[in-house]
Amino acid sequence: GEEGLGIALKEHPDLILLDILMPKMDGMIMLQKLRDDEWGKKAPVIILTNVSPDANSLINSVLKNEPAYYLVKSDLKLEGIVDKIKDVLKIQN
Repeated sequence: GEEGLGIALKEHPDLILLDILMPKMDGMIMLQKLRDDEWGKKAPVIILTNVSPDANSLINSVLKNEPAYYLVKSDLKLEGIVDKIKDVLKIQN
């Protein structure tokens, strides 16, 4: 999480795929810190995780930080993930 945040703020990627369960800094804290940065406020983020957003605190945190999508890995096939990435990057099939 820490390393990914540093790279994102330095490199300004077109899209960030973010998991919630990461060492040192979890994905929700990383996303919050990303949104505190001027560039990071608008950075497109897809949360791609195995954590179902069941807890109200997690749902509220996700909504507050506005990822483009919240995808549960076990609910999707690779093609579905690729379709969401293309959607965010505005790439036509």
